[in-house]
Amino acid sequence: MEIKQTEVQEQQNNELLKKNVIMTSIETVLNWARSNSLWPLTSGLACCSMEMMATAAARFDLARFGYEVFRPSPRQADLLIVAGTLTWKMAGPLKRLYEQMPEPKYVIAMGSCANAGGPFVDSYSVVPGVDRVVPVDVYIPGCPPRPEALIQGLLELKRKIQDPEVAKVNKDE
Repeated sequence: MEIKQTEVQEQQNNELLKKNVIMTSIETVLNWARSNSLWPLTSGLACCSMEMMATAAARFDLARFGYEVFRPSPRQADLLIVAGTLTWKMAGPLKRLYEQMPEPKYVIAMGSCANAGGPFVDSYSVVPGVDRVVPVDVYIPGCPPRPEALIQGLLELKRKIQDPEVAKVNKDE
């Protein structure tokens, strides 16, 4: 009985595809749109910001992935890339920028300093990881990380946005 019902469903799906109808959920379409149109906030704290700028330049061409629109205002951006050393003095303004971003919003910590304080971790003025101030979705290692690493981090964020189950699995580990 189940075999016949499955065959009937497949036949119905094939007929719908012939008519150019695709069945999916609204959430899947929204996640696809969100992941393909990330607008990063123009912000750089230290030396990693040079690598972030190089990623958007012609040699590495971030535009081919649809991420070239770096926004000057947090109200127009949905991605915060924390590139460089975060000090306690800048932690408040960074948190304010994060809070001004519309939902859904994402954060990438770029470089050793943003991830865990880097070589300055013993300093009284350096935050030992951006995740102490704002929640981080993707960590990019390196000092400074190459532009290819930022591109890989953006593609990982894209994968997490498209498939929220991947993000849940990674947070459990």
